Amino acid sequence: MNTKCIHNQLNKEAAIISILTPRERDVLKLVAEGRSTPQIAGDLDISAKTVDTHRQHLMDKLEIRGIADLTRYAIREGITPL
Repeated sequence: MNTKCIHNQLNKEAAIISILTPRERDVLKLVAEGRSTPQIAGDLDISAKTVDTHRQHLMDKLEIRGIADLTRYAIREGITPL
């Protein structure tokens, strides 16, 4: 991969993470830490349905399908230190 391609990829990844809301980042961090929907809801003082909505928005925005992939993404991006 040449330098221009690497630079374009880094810009794309920075743009993607910047489109996440602070609450989506909170949910992503807790999902990556293995928290369940009810635990996340309790920690953030929101409903379980709202957690599910944030999780779906994360998957749509990041074009990720599945909790394992969300976890890998969060670790790779430094959102969680796991």
